[in-house]
Amino acid sequence: MKAIVFDEHGSIDVLRYREIDAPDLLPGEVRVAVRSCSLNYHDVFTRQGMPGIKVPLPGIPGCDCAGVVSEVADDVSGWSIGDRVLVDPVKYEDGKMWMIGDTLWGAYAEYVVVTAEQLIGLPDDISFDDAACLPVAYGTAHRMMFTRGQVTADDSVLILGASGGVGTSALLLAKMRGAKVIAAAGTDEKCAQLADLGADETINYSSTDFVKYCREQTGSLFSGGGYDVVVNFTGGDTWAASLKCVKQGGRVLTCGATAGFDPKTDLRFIWTAEMDIRGSNGWKRSDLDQLLTLTRTGEFSPVIDSRVDLKNGIQAHQALEERAFFGKIVINASAPA
Repeated sequence: MKAIVFDEHGSIDVLRYREIDAPDLLPGEVRVAVRSCSLNYHDVFTRQGMPGIKVPLPGIPGCDCAGVVSEVADDVSGWSIGDRVLVDPVKYEDGKMWMIGDTLWGAYAEYVVVTAEQLIGLPDDISFDDAACLPVAYGTAHRMMFTRGQVTADDSVLILGASGGVGTSALLLAKMRGAKVIAAAGTDEKCAQLADLGADETINYSSTDFVKYCREQTGSLFSGGGYDVVVNFTGGDTWAASLKCVKQGGRVLTCGATAGFDPKTDLRFIWTAEMDIRGSNGWKRSDLDQLLTLTRTGEFSPVIDSRVDLKNGIQAHQALEERAFFGKIVINASAPA
């Protein structure tokens, strides 16, 4: 099969588009002909190598995909060749978690092999592209905003890094609940796109200090200023500053650390504001089921920046790493089912 492969960890230069032997089908497994694979920043971490996580080499990135069943193991029932499916990237086996595009070969490829339990039937009225956007970014945002964050119409919500997959999803979900959303991104163009998605206010944090903006717009901490919810999944240099934007009794939601996992913090604001810091880890199958329903009814529509053929996937990966996108980038493949 054709795939985007890395034989060692490193910069984007280690990626190659080439032929590689497709993995054999083991008991309980299904081969899926990939039609759509959406990109996540996790793909960059996989390529670079992550401390404590053993990625098989050669490796293939790509956590999110939808496609068509092309082969089933003899012991698998309930699935047939030609079935349209969404793949849940994660499987659990013997108390361990495995994930395609991470500890297993991913979907920057014509085919991906997964267990039958990872398959979710895909209705004809949901496109492969839309479905492939849902698990990692949108499923994570759904759990963070609703299950863990309990965002309501009464909340004001500041979202940092709002222009990516998780960020745009968090914005759409918060607006679905009726919350007021302040979305922050790094360019005027991205801020304009966030406003078009429904953000009530936007902040270009390349030119505006978002803490100063918060104080000017809402007032000081002890006069009721700040936001009910601050969403920060970037970490890094924004972490300590974001704590200054939380109102008394407010909450910080985090589901990642794309800009650094060990930032400086400021405990004074945590205790002074009596804030809650709520971590959210990935998604559950129920999150994906709810997102599929919302997508099918038209209440929710993934934001797709661009679509590229698999052969151009390395350039797409570069755009991902450089954050030169808005929403989701999707790789398309068309191998026979």
